[in-house]
Amino acid sequence: MFSWRVRGLFWALTVFEAEDGMMPSTPKHLVWFRSDLRTADQMALRSAAAGREGVVGLYVLSPADWLRHDMAPARVEFLLRSLECLSQDLRAFNIPLLVRTAADWRDVPGVVLGVMREVGCEDLHVNREYEIHEAQRDEQTGSLVRAAGLRMSSYHDQTILPPGEVLTQTGGPYTVFSPFKRAWFAVLLNQGGLRVAGLPARQPENPLASDPIPTAIAGFASAVPAELWPGGEAEATRRLTAFVARGISRYKADRDRADLEGTSTLSPYLAIGAISPRTCLRAALDANGGQLDRGGVGEVHWISELVWREFYKHILVAFPRVCKGRAFKPESERLRWAENPAHLAAWQAGMTGFPIVDAAMRALSATGWMHNRLRMITAMFLTKDLFLDWRLGERHFMLNLVDGDLAQNNGGWQWSASTGTDAAPYFRIFNPASQSRKCDPEGRFIKRWVPELRDLDGEDIHDPAEWPALFRPRLDYPELIVDHAASRARVLAAFKALA
Repeated sequence: MFSWRVRGLFWALTVFEAEDGMMPSTPKHLVWFRSDLRTADQMALRSAAAGREGVVGLYVLSPADWLRHDMAPARVEFLLRSLECLSQDLRAFNIPLLVRTAADWRDVPGVVLGVMREVGCEDLHVNREYEIHEAQRDEQTGSLVRAAGLRMSSYHDQTILPPGEVLTQTGGPYTVFSPFKRAWFAVLLNQGGLRVAGLPARQPENPLASDPIPTAIAGFASAVPAELWPGGEAEATRRLTAFVARGISRYKADRDRADLEGTSTLSPYLAIGAISPRTCLRAALDANGGQLDRGGVGEVHWISELVWREFYKHILVAFPRVCKGRAFKPESERLRWAENPAHLAAWQAGMTGFPIVDAAMRALSATGWMHNRLRMITAMFLTKDLFLDWRLGERHFMLNLVDGDLAQNNGGWQWSASTGTDAAPYFRIFNPASQSRKCDPEGRFIKRWVPELRDLDGEDIHDPAEWPALFRPRLDYPELIVDHAASRARVLAAFKALA
């Protein structure tokens, strides 16, 4: 166990303050924003602004790539709202935000170089992205920029500890979470504590004007109400502050309750970088007296969830096959998943006859978000009860989630399907009825999203298999599409056959 109270000297959280100053007006530095749409604790921005030599921001829209990567319309609209907020926030530092469009990710390097030449910037600053296409794009950009006699600097920003810094004693990556977390704590301690960069230095007056941010992108219209997910850094900060004040101490007790507001709802803001994971960890440490793995049970558990986020990012880099639609456990590729389009459609529409599954899937369609416990329940139902390929569910989630993130989504789906990392053996199969009783004991969440069942008592709503035969015809609700016990036997036999 780590006693961070004893080693409190290591927990000096460094905040770099912005300073005013007069510098030449010709901008020298271009910051290419991607999944880092904020001004505070933004590594590339902080570095570019340090010399107060003039900074210009850039965002490159790439709708064709968004389609290729199944980016949800709700996430695109949330992104545009956050870009508008970022543009306004940058004005306070005399940093204009330019917006360009690329036809394809292969065209992005040329677009970036073109902007550097257009505005006269000599240095390009980026925060690294770890997915395969994004890494290839950045490598090509660097080659093109350097060939033009210009410079490109990249920074680790998406994670608290960069991928590759938390390794086993033999120098390999961890594939199980618990030892990864222990090693992650140790590395952070050995580095001398958490460094959180503050705001960038204010730049000299810049004659460039920011480009207008589009309010919509063709092909990405969403029915998710904008007011559910206000964009920007200020909203992310507000949510973090509110969560720490009202909920972090009860996080462990309430996190699995779908009928309570027991989580931070920060995942969309982390996914687009409207807030940094370092800022989140700092807030948790402040609430927990500087301790990581001791102190308040809620605080400790939320810190652990932040480390889970780190774990999946590290896995993505160490095992790039997960970026290619392949199972983390190669042997599981021999599974012969069922092919049943009707079952898939029923799951997607929330019409399976299992109330908690249907409520969760309908909420996803309407809000662009799903509670983490419900993600596990619905994912296990698709892969274990329906025995459908996890990739079908992974794609559906990406097409609908406002917080869609490849590392987190893939990691969660493969964990649930027992094809991924960590100790999730194939015989771990959620019972939808018992899970429903735990996460929605009075049926409030179910009744909100499955109004056909609103007249049922909370204790009766969870398991349709127990409903009287004469009662069901009175409900405008589908029959159970599978028998849970029979489905469980089928999936167990399929996994045992791999041994």
